[in-house]
Amino acid sequence: TRSPRYVTLDAAAALAARLPAHVKSVGVVADADDALLAAAAGIVDVLQLHGQETPARIAEAHRHGREVWRAIGVATRADIAAAVKASQGAADRLLLDAKAPSAALPAGGAPLGGGNGVRFDWQLLVGFNPGMAWGLAGGIDAGNVGAAIAATHTPLVDVSSGVEDAPGVKSVEKIRAFVAAVRA
Repeated sequence: TRSPRYVTLDAAAALAARLPAHVKSVGVVADADDALLAAAAGIVDVLQLHGQETPARIAEAHRHGREVWRAIGVATRADIAAAVKASQGAADRLLLDAKAPSAALPAGGAPLGGGNGVRFDWQLLVGFNPGMAWGLAGGIDAGNVGAAIAATHTPLVDVSSGVEDAPGVKSVEKIRAFVAAVRA
């Protein structure tokens, strides 16, 4: 099952070409084969792995010459510790997302690449120091991003469904409001 946020490589290239030079483009993939990773690396600055990739597979993704971020769904402190262990030394950045509700998963149980609009308990990150670059995702929007940053001291926030009018349909107004809230 494809995510409602799926875009073709041609569409991704067209979007990336419109970005200012100071903005990094991030390609989100789940359980991508080498051909897709190579094609995506020719388009984006960062490969964000959002599937069931092993630490070895995450490390292999570096051969495409791009930064590699590992997104992992968490719900408990044990999940967070496991996410750090699975990512440290393999990924350039750990992206903590909320575990997808079981109803949101396709038949095989694999994630759809995020954007579930669900957040986890940010209090689990009080005193969090993974010893690697990290960021926060999951259920973040303009209305709560300030609280997310204040509660977690995250150095990076990732947003998808929080700036959409419908799954896969981004809102310029919501993106502007989100950026304004982050800057505030």
